[in-house]
Amino acid sequence: MPTLTYAEENYLKAIYHLSDEGKKSVSTNDISKELKTKPASVSDMLRRLSEKQVIDYRKYYGVQMTDEGKKSALQIIRKHRLWEVFLVEKLKFNWDEVHEVAEELEHVKSPILIQRLDDFLGNPKYDPHGDPIPDEFGDVKARPRLPLNELLVDDAGQIVAVKDSSAAFLRYLDKVGAYIGARIKVLDKVEFDGSLEILVDNRKTLFMSKDVAANILIIQ
Repeated sequence: MPTLTYAEENYLKAIYHLSDEGKKSVSTNDISKELKTKPASVSDMLRRLSEKQVIDYRKYYGVQMTDEGKKSALQIIRKHRLWEVFLVEKLKFNWDEVHEVAEELEHVKSPILIQRLDDFLGNPKYDPHGDPIPDEFGDVKARPRLPLNELLVDDAGQIVAVKDSSAAFLRYLDKVGAYIGARIKVLDKVEFDGSLEILVDNRKTLFMSKDVAANILIIQ
C-alpha cells in the first residue's frame, strides 16, 4: 500500500465513508463539508491522492476510490476501531470519549503493533459503538441491522450499534439506559410523530423520539 501522510489518511477515510463504503463517487463539495475545509484545498489534496493511485479524480466528475484506496481506508478504520476497543475495555474510557483519541492513534504505522493489539484484545469483531472492525486483510463481516424507528408494535430485538456516534448522542443514551447489547421491545408507536414507547431488558420503559430511534440499530 502507498505511504500516506496524516492529512491524506484523514481525507481517504472521509471519502470512504461518504462514498457508501467505496461504492459510489463523491463530490468535492461533500468532502469540503465533511472535513470543514475550503473546496480549493480539497482539490489540491485530491490531486495528490490521485497521483498515489488511491482515488480516481476528474474535475467536475467527482471522486471514486480505487481498490488500493479502499484497502488503505479499511486499514485506517481497522486501527481506529481497535483503539476504541482498547480505550474502553482496558483504559476505562466512556464510549463518548474515545473518538477523538482514536483519531490520533489511527495514524500509527506499525503493522505488528496493530496485529498484537488485535490479539491482545481477543480479536474483537465490533467496536464500542457496534461498528464492524475490518480484519488484517480488510474483510468486514457486517451483520444485518435495522433502525429502531422501523420496528412495529410488539417487535423485539437487541441494540447492536448506533448511527450517530457524537458525544452528545452517546451521553443521552447513557442517561436513558439504552446501551449496546440491551434487549428491547416496542410497546407503542405514536401515529402523529413516529415516537416510540419501548421496554428495555424487560424492566424499564422509555419514550423515544423518531429521530433518536432512527439512530439506534438493532438485530431481531
